[in-house]
Amino acid sequence: MPKTRVLLADDHAVVAQGLEALLKDSFDLVGVVHDGRALLDADEKLRPDVIVTDISMPLLNGIDAIRQLRARRPGANIVVLTMHADPELAVNAFRAGASGYVLKISPGEEFISAIEQVAQGRAYVTPLLAKNVIDVLMQAHRKDSGQKELLTVRQREVLQLIAEGRTMKEVASILNISPRTAESHKYEIMQVLGADTTAALVQYAIRLKLVPE
Repeated sequence: MPKTRVLLADDHAVVAQGLEALLKDSFDLVGVVHDGRALLDADEKLRPDVIVTDISMPLLNGIDAIRQLRARRPGANIVVLTMHADPELAVNAFRAGASGYVLKISPGEEFISAIEQVAQGRAYVTPLLAKNVIDVLMQAHRKDSGQKELLTVRQREVLQLIAEGRTMKEVASILNISPRTAESHKYEIMQVLGADTTAALVQYAIRLKLVPE
């Protein structure tokens, strides 16, 4: 029986190397990338059985990458592997389209088991967070579900790049849009958020976990 084909995304080279060594015995590791945009490109070319992705990544964070992966390929199987032991973040990952959530402090055996279960079409939440994730879901269910996202997908992309310190010319190049359009997005973001400085935008991006603190 052929091994499950896995694509790995993690922006820390040393961590990625350790994960490669762990995965190679059990799976066919078809690619390793280090940012969210490279993940989108690699998925399109490689069509792996399971994608393993971190959340905090440059150019495009893991949550927004998951949204775009699922929009392009609804059947994509995605496991989040992260240091963020945050049940609300886990819920956001599942809402975006992830099927598994594992912490980097979890044992290697658990990580491998999570990939195997997700490859078989099941969902997996690390036992370290399972109860808290259920609590967050229950609380969300009791609240009014009519709440909308403040920012569009494109605005979130622009906001992350601004928070990473990119110039508007760089933002335009990365997103393949004109500098004028990039500036327009920045202006609209500032209007929506009521922000009057770039520093305020960075703080909002940190609160959204688009970039690490």
